[in-house]
Amino acid sequence: MSQSSSVASSFSVGEDGWALPARHLASPNCDDRCPGDDISLLVIHNISLPPGQFGAGHVDTFFCNKLDVGAHEFFEEIKDLRVSAHFLVDRNGEVTQFVPTIDRAWHAGVSCFEDRDACNDFSIGIEMEGTDDQPYTDDQYQTLAELTAALMQRHKGITLERIAGHCDIAPARKTDPGPSFDWSRYRASIRQSQGELS
Repeated sequence: MSQSSSVASSFSVGEDGWALPARHLASPNCDDRCPGDDISLLVIHNISLPPGQFGAGHVDTFFCNKLDVGAHEFFEEIKDLRVSAHFLVDRNGEVTQFVPTIDRAWHAGVSCFEDRDACNDFSIGIEMEGTDDQPYTDDQYQTLAELTAALMQRHKGITLERIAGHCDIAPARKTDPGPSFDWSRYRASIRQSQGELS
């Protein structure tokens, strides 16, 4: 998708935690949040399956526990993992949602943000289809900013100061979204998208 063909101008997130116009593909790798838990952190990840390859649909099947282990030798290493982010933004800027934002997706693992452990309890996770060292696409940045603005509108606890990379909340284990992710561009685009939503 070229930048001129444009993804949807903005997203909306309903009371049920499902975003439109995202594609919905429910993952079992989630559970209820504890009563009273706020939603006050957005975590940016990256993923590619097999590593460094895009567009084959393996992330969908992985997050839904339907990965064809025989399709690539790497999949044997992850076949027993039960994980999912709330969202995936693919290389074309298209969004798939696996878990409603009001539920706890299993995306962060052992993690800590501002001295609070177990970030899954209070966060939303977005996977960018990509790697630490390959540039993300223009469409991905556009979509991510629009989706983020909608999430911030729906979940008021998420602010610009409460957006982190997986590397920030689990620095001993994770490096994503990596040095290829342009945080300044992302934050500037969020501000622009927030203006368009207001």
